[in-house]
Amino acid sequence: MGDFALTEDKINSLREIDVRSVDPDTLRDIRDVKVNVELPKRERMLDFIKQIGNPYCYRHGKYVVKVSYTDTDVTLQDRLLSYIRSKC
Repeated sequence: MGDFALTEDKINSLREIDVRSVDPDTLRDIRDVKVNVELPKRERMLDFIKQIGNPYCYRHGKYVVKVSYTDTDVTLQDRLLSYIRSKC
């Protein structure tokens, strides 16, 4: 990934973007991101971030998406299964 680097300050500024006031035209559309799945995991993550620009706030068509991440071993699939089971 060459000169592509994220500092802790840069990551924090990306995380803190206010979804209510961000200009959608400044965000990349996730549908345009094409990650090479043949790359090792670390390189895939860097490739995704390089393409999306901000992994915390991006567009999906006309919708602005804001996400957050938690440092845990629980997967999204685990969370979804737990949610579904709680509703049955």
